[in-house]
Amino acid sequence: MASWVLSASGLKPLPSAFPRPGVGAVYRDSLSKPRFLRPAATGSDLNIRFSSTRSSSRKRASVPFQVASVEEEEEPNFNDAIGEAEPPAGFDPGAPPPFNLADIRAAIPKHCWVKDPWKSMSYVARDVAVVFGLAAAAAYLNNWIVWPLYWAAQGTMFWALFVLGHDCGHGSFSSNHKLNSVAGHILHSSILVPYHGWRISHRTHHQNHGHVENDESWHPLSEKIFRQLDSATRTLRFTLPFPMLAYPFYLWSRSPGKSGSHFDPNSDLFVASERKDVITSTVCWTAMAALLVGLTFVMGPMQMLKLYGIPYWVQTKDRYFSTYTNFCLFSIKDSSS
Repeated sequence: MASWVLSASGLKPLPSAFPRPGVGAVYRDSLSKPRFLRPAATGSDLNIRFSSTRSSSRKRASVPFQVASVEEEEEPNFNDAIGEAEPPAGFDPGAPPPFNLADIRAAIPKHCWVKDPWKSMSYVARDVAVVFGLAAAAAYLNNWIVWPLYWAAQGTMFWALFVLGHDCGHGSFSSNHKLNSVAGHILHSSILVPYHGWRISHRTHHQNHGHVENDESWHPLSEKIFRQLDSATRTLRFTLPFPMLAYPFYLWSRSPGKSGSHFDPNSDLFVASERKDVITSTVCWTAMAALLVGLTFVMGPMQMLKLYGIPYWVQTKDRYFSTYTNFCLFSIKDSSS
């Protein structure tokens, strides 16, 4: 089935570092033979029993199955409580995978590497149109049945704008650096994210992905730093729903234990050659903030809260969950590794 899915989508399988296991293999490691899920018996030895009743439709057949290995080895007990089950002998969770980045890149079809600026801009036009359309519809209807639906939908669209700006930051939006910069500034400034400041720190995150000390986006605290936090900081950082509001504060002052700001060109996040870019993004962010303040005076604070403030919070909540669920799936390396 996996081979069919790969061939149907045009993907080439990654090169194998070990011989492929036979059909039905449960798993394989470097020190043991493949293990299989198979029937207790085959062919005529199957224990098929029929219960005779007045109605032939009530016949029943039972085929007992058991879990066994090629060498009749005992299978690991995966029903143990989390943290009690031991990994298979010889399994090293810290060992590198049997493939590298070049293998992954080679497995991706060539057409996936083609950057189409017209298609990218069409996504921008579509999402911006949806954002304005949702806001216009909610403002026109203006009732409390519609507002919660609007907040969920518009918050998701704000997240969509962030993702498009994210692609600009990675350079996958187009091959034109200026187009990426202009589109990225428009998209990210609209949701109060300093484009270049975020782009540079996000690059640092990818260069140190999962590193306890050097990762930028996910920075767990040591016990020493945790004990030094005042009670207000502990509450705001570790008690829901406050962490879901933390992203703007992270942009201003980074994580506890780290210094600098995404808005400060002299921050240790940036090198000297990047300072002009950071200033440009800070100016764009300031212009957007001024626009929102002006609209608040024109439309009223409650209307702006409903149209922009709550969807903005929904978007930051989505980023909070995506960040932490992302890093829960990866093993973490410390500076000693």
